[in-house]
Amino acid sequence: MKPGYCEQHLRQVRKQWDGHRGNASARGYGSRWQRARAVFLSYHPLCAECNRQGRVTPATVVDHIQSHRGNQESFWDERNVQPLCKHCHDAKTAREDGGFGNRSVQKSVTGVGTVTQKDLRVFLP
Repeated sequence: MKPGYCEQHLRQVRKQWDGHRGNASARGYGSRWQRARAVFLSYHPLCAECNRQGRVTPATVVDHIQSHRGNQESFWDERNVQPLCKHCHDAKTAREDGGFGNRSVQKSVTGVGTVTQKDLRVFLP
């Protein structure tokens, strides 16, 4: 038997968690983010992780390398984002946030600092 919740209770727990964390717009992923995301992906169209592994895959997700946890400076810092395909993003999220039965792992990133207009030249419209 697999550890964790049965299917019925797993849906209930996920629904409670989703209610706790708010919708996408409430977490900062509103229209401004959607515009910035489109600009970023137009300049960075390939998945960074696949590229590191010698594969060429279109990026569909703008991933925060280090979780911003609501910090707007970290949220909008271009040095804290990378283009990923959905598969790589899902795998990274599962590794770091403890999804799919994995333990949560926090990863730190160096170079995240004060945001200037120059830093955001490609990321913001």
